[in-house]
Amino acid sequence: MIVTQPGKAWSGTAPAKVNLYLHVVGRRADGYHLLDSLVVFADVGDRLTLEPAAAPGLTVTGPFAGAIPPGDDNLALRAVRRLAAATGRPDGIAVTLDKRLPVAAGIGGGSADAAAVLRGLAALWDLAPADPRLLEVAAGLGADVPVCLAGRTAWLGGVGERLEPGPDLAGVPILLVNPGVPLSTPDVFRARRGGFSAEARFAEAKPTLEQLCALLAGRGNDLAAPATSLVPVIGEVLAALAAQPGCRLARMSGSGATCFGLFETPAAAKAAEAALAGRGWWAAAAALL
Repeated sequence: MIVTQPGKAWSGTAPAKVNLYLHVVGRRADGYHLLDSLVVFADVGDRLTLEPAAAPGLTVTGPFAGAIPPGDDNLALRAVRRLAAATGRPDGIAVTLDKRLPVAAGIGGGSADAAAVLRGLAALWDLAPADPRLLEVAAGLGADVPVCLAGRTAWLGGVGERLEPGPDLAGVPILLVNPGVPLSTPDVFRARRGGFSAEARFAEAKPTLEQLCALLAGRGNDLAAPATSLVPVIGEVLAALAAQPGCRLARMSGSGATCFGLFETPAAAKAAEAALAGRGWWAAAAALL
């Protein structure tokens, strides 16, 4: 039996995932939708700590702790149990989740937390980052978990399992804004109407902010309209973001309700954070990783 070293612990972050654009390009026979998206990560997120324990357990702290349902079915604990089973390790891991990001918000959330748990277990159990069991478990936990496990800018395809390295966008100032209304991804897909979009990848490896915004202007989020039909305040958030000085592009991420703005400078993003937080919305200025 392989046992984690006594007293050994791991701490790390689960950065927010942002879809700069998201096209629904088809649907499989089993009902799962096929996607094309440019996924990035921001330097704001949840924090997790993993420690050896007699049995798996989860403690949740932070401003959004109350939104995490109690019980053993949490995605972070499922990540512990599934990787333990796949690798023959004991599942005695205590997870502490400092929940700083809103839940059901279109920015990774539970998927990012589960991916962080997998990275932490790999460090504790001396697994190589490229160990195929990590990706296999990630894919079984949810469509967003593999890209969150990679944790870097990527082109996403299929139902989330096809990943290719994306352009270098590190340092681009971004502001995330959530109106405080959780939104179910299945509900958004059910509300979607119309046909499918085309894949829309571009070749620029390191675009400037101006080039990036021009490229994204020809792309969109196919889930924005159905999400806004369910949660109309999303339209208010997008309009408020677009009106902020220095905002070059305002979009919704994932299935919502979190929206984002790309800004000319970190100072402009920070000023917009203060302005929009004053409306009672959650807002966080950050930079792309």
